[in-house]
Amino acid sequence: MKTNDRISIPSKILSLVILFILTCTSGYTQIDLEKRSKLIKPEVEITGEIFWHVKAFRPEAQLLNVKAIDNDGTFYDVKAIQTSESTSILNIKALVNGKQLPIKILLKENAEFYPVKAIREDGSLIDIKALNDDGAILDVKGVSQSGNVIDLMAITADSKTYNIISISPFGEVNAVKGIKMTDSPVEAVINGVSIFAHVKAIKQN
Repeated sequence: MKTNDRISIPSKILSLVILFILTCTSGYTQIDLEKRSKLIKPEVEITGEIFWHVKAFRPEAQLLNVKAIDNDGTFYDVKAIQTSESTSILNIKALVNGKQLPIKILLKENAEFYPVKAIREDGSLIDIKALNDDGAILDVKGVSQSGNVIDLMAITADSKTYNIISISPFGEVNAVKGIKMTDSPVEAVINGVSIFAHVKAIKQN
């Protein structure tokens, strides 16, 4: 069963806004709809979770949804999750049957790119993909590393790439990247799965 987005944003309007802003500026930026401080007052404490949409972005193309897809073809939402006023670094999770599963970059072994997977409690893996309106499914991979940062991209069959971003309900945009915190090839072991790096939504300066 396909899940519904927890926060509803008119997708066509959102796409136009994102495409206009990101093609007119260099790098990632906040969408200047209104300053976030005007939307969330300082005296208002965030006590729950705010779910950011995760999308694949290419300036001359549509925004693509990023989803977790299990072996039977069921789609699950992928979200950046904000739990405080700070939006500098957010966790990326797959929302699967009421649970928030970690999404990590795995060891690539002899492959060209690093696999990106959600990890169930039993250690089984769920693919992370990008979907376009025509039904095409794009792999989401870690494609290159610079220092402790791994670039994540959605890759088409003809090798075109889309950046991965997260978009808040208030119009902020963070880049979604892999982050290594140690020099070891195995960053950690989660539910029996060795991981290469964490996946975070990061505010860009």
